[in-house]
Amino acid sequence: MNALLWLFNTIIQLYIYVLVASAVLSWLVAFNVVNVRNPIVSQIGEFLYRVTEPVLRPIRNLLPNLGGVDISPIILILLLLFAQRLAGEFYGWVAF
Repeated sequence: MNALLWLFNTIIQLYIYVLVASAVLSWLVAFNVVNVRNPIVSQIGEFLYRVTEPVLRPIRNLLPNLGGVDISPIILILLLLFAQRLAGEFYGWVAF
């Protein structure tokens, strides 16, 4: 059971890193720091979009319009950290 908890926590941590990378890349594209016509940047952006958008879209649909501010990645990161903590507490409860 400990190995499954480790795997669950590792997958959540990796997905949080992907969410942060996606947010940073979107800022870099918005401020014209990176060129999206570069094939490598385009592929990285497409990968990050395809991995994060299916999870972020329902959260964006629930949030009110905040103008140009998108807080859906922050909400998702908080939910993922909550799930991590909840799984750790559940494992501790089941183990004893």
